[in-house]
Amino acid sequence: MKKTWTSILLPLCGVAALCLLVCCPRSKLSLLAALAVLFAALSVKAPKWIKAVTFIAIVLIAVPIAGFKDSFLFELGIQIGIYAALALGLNIVVGMAGLLDLGYAGFFAIGAYTWAIFGSGQANAFIAGGHFPLPGWPYFYLFIVLAIMLAALTGTLIGLPALRLRGDYLAIVTLGLGQTVRLMANNLDHPVNITNGPQGISPIERPPIGWLDSVLRTMGIHAPPALEYSLFFYLLVLFVAGIVVLINIRLDRSRFGRAWVAIREDEIAARSVGISLMKTKMLAFATGAAFSGAMGAIFAAKQLFVSPESFTFLQSITILVMVLLGGMGSIRGAIVGAAAVTLLNIEVLKNLSDVLNSVRQSGFVLNLGFWQFNFAQLSSQLEPAKYERMVFGLIIILMTIFRPGGLIPERRHRLEMEKEEE
Repeated sequence: MKKTWTSILLPLCGVAALCLLVCCPRSKLSLLAALAVLFAALSVKAPKWIKAVTFIAIVLIAVPIAGFKDSFLFELGIQIGIYAALALGLNIVVGMAGLLDLGYAGFFAIGAYTWAIFGSGQANAFIAGGHFPLPGWPYFYLFIVLAIMLAALTGTLIGLPALRLRGDYLAIVTLGLGQTVRLMANNLDHPVNITNGPQGISPIERPPIGWLDSVLRTMGIHAPPALEYSLFFYLLVLFVAGIVVLINIRLDRSRFGRAWVAIREDEIAARSVGISLMKTKMLAFATGAAFSGAMGAIFAAKQLFVSPESFTFLQSITILVMVLLGGMGSIRGAIVGAAAVTLLNIEVLKNLSDVLNSVRQSGFVLNLGFWQFNFAQLSSQLEPAKYERMVFGLIIILMTIFRPGGLIPERRHRLEMEKEEE
């Protein structure tokens, strides 16, 4: 009965959210309604085709239409898509295989610098001939593939010594290796200038999108180039993230996915049934790194600028929090966790800081009769946007205590939790 009701309510809510977002794209209520429907499509029990149609209608119809009125929706969608793919990659390593990786942003940096160096004039500093930057077509797409290969190769090379360790020791080694990648990017500006050091690399070539402009003009839509590129990267990120999701689903149902889960649950038992621990762990590390490398190349082209500051330890922790919040080992959970943390960073914390600053400047006095407080006395240092590390720590603590399985637990964890409740 519950499934029947959700089968009716989900499409109705989807239509309502679609209409609301298209009619009022700048309304926070419209955005919240659309996100609520997307979350429901990932979490409630309903026929898969209904959930898929609802999800696609919001993501591929409502957001592009509303995005032409408010480009922030494209930016938000791009950020969520990039982090969803990164979270899915780390979910393979941490959630499925049970390997704690604290240097995941290093693979993201490898993908970004792969295209940034050759998609800009930076390569002219160490390769004679003045052949750079390479044109966006077709080299950008070729370098996405190259970034995948380099990140996977790096993951494999890093895994050779690191995966002989377990637990905290593995976490420390991966943390060090992630920092090594960032420090190399920061210092490889001498004696040969490869990465341009702390100054970063800019401008970076983007692929031409004349075909998209022609399609939009055929539809009677005239948009500035910046908005067209926002739509292009939104669709590109959705496409790549969709491929990542499909690969994750196939891996989860394959013998490799079962081997990863077996290693996560009990390495000794996994070895006793003939699973090669080193090879299986290496595959998990390389696969997760490959997803990160692909998104790194797209990130570089989208931002037009990369620097070592974009790939700090906090970036790795942010992606790890996404996996923990959504549910370790859960594909849907990784997507939800990426969306929740991205919204927390881009919208919630920054808006809360703006509200506090406005109230502080207005000199508002809260009077409860027995107690009053003048908001003008609030310290200027009290800005939630500055305390995201503390917020992430609180999220991890609260999730560990109250919902260790995450917002959308993995099927195995969900069954165990239901059995414990009985």
